Amino acid sequence: MTNQRLIMLIFFLQPIAFGAWLPRIPDVQQKLGLGPAELAIALLGMPVGILLTLPFAGPFVAWIGGRATILYGFVVFLALVWLPTWASSIEVLFVALAIVGVALATLELGLNVEADAIEKQSGQLIMSTCHGFWSLGIMTGSLIGVGFAALHVAPEWAVPLTAAVMLPISVFFARKLPLLQTGEATAAEAPSRRRLPSFALLGVCFFVFGITMTEGAVADWSAVFLRDVFGLSGASAGFGYSIFAFMVAAGRFAGDRLKASYGPVAVARACGIASIAGLLLVVASPAAWAALAGFAAMGFGVSVGFPLAVTAAADQKDRPAAASVAILSFIALLGFLLGPPLIGLIAEHSDMRFGLGVLVPFLAVSLLLTGRLKPAARVSAQDAQQAASRA
Repeated sequence: MTNQRLIMLIFFLQPIAFGAWLPRIPDVQQKLGLGPAELAIALLGMPVGILLTLPFAGPFVAWIGGRATILYGFVVFLALVWLPTWASSIEVLFVALAIVGVALATLELGLNVEADAIEKQSGQLIMSTCHGFWSLGIMTGSLIGVGFAALHVAPEWAVPLTAAVMLPISVFFARKLPLLQTGEATAAEAPSRRRLPSFALLGVCFFVFGITMTEGAVADWSAVFLRDVFGLSGASAGFGYSIFAFMVAAGRFAGDRLKASYGPVAVARACGIASIAGLLLVVASPAAWAALAGFAAMGFGVSVGFPLAVTAAADQKDRPAAASVAILSFIALLGFLLGPPLIGLIAEHSDMRFGLGVLVPFLAVSLLLTGRLKPAARVSAQDAQQAASRA
């Protein structure tokens, strides 16, 4: 198996256990007797974990490398991902999600740094395809969660069982990753280490915020939306996210080819328009089938945003690639995890349609910032030699 295919497989394996948790959120909400606002507060636990982790995760991953981060990260993450299902109160749920957030942030940063290193080493575009496999993995996990729900297996048993099955498989393949110089060598390439991110990197980060905010909102609220608005059962309501994740995967599998043909900016703009159109269809949907179609359009619309942003961030030369990707991941995961609580708080005082509609201006900002994904001009070896001789 080539390194490119190996990292794609690992991207697929990583979110399966987490995906099995997502369709069971309404079950945990019901078990604890939480309203939308209370659930929103509990869901803030994971952003807190992310906030506490990513400022340190960038230097940590640059130090030990992407392979080691993935290998040990799998063990820690899969040992903790089931904790929220056993929560006995809103406070315990908050803390459990914060703990999972710490493990998730570090592991996903390692995945992105390793994928960028393999892409640069091979010269083959793989970032979007890697994230396509991630989406396929979380879709697979969500379908597993739906299956357990249909079989009436309680989430506090279903998610740990899924994690236990994934642990030996994930570690086995993580051990096969190559030892690439993603740490010290990457740091040596950076001409400077400015404390504040450049405007170019901030533009990429703010572009991805609305994209991942939408992903997080659909992950946490699609099942609740379909249940509350259209009265679908737990298993049927879970298909909303499965369809969304399938379309995210489809868009990402096509992303590298589309990027090579049309460039990242044009692809991001077309997908941005699709995501806004899909969201408006969901908000105005007269029936469940229309909402599912809207979730499908949203999935394709947000599909390539994050992988395009990872490449653009890693290309910034003001700091090591791991540090740039850590900053991007911080903003991206912040969007992914702050979106759901915001929607819950708004839905508590209005309804679920208006709550999801709040995503429109954030997606509009992402659409306006697609120009930040334009590749930086690269200096050829001949130009560099000429410049050196003139100096």
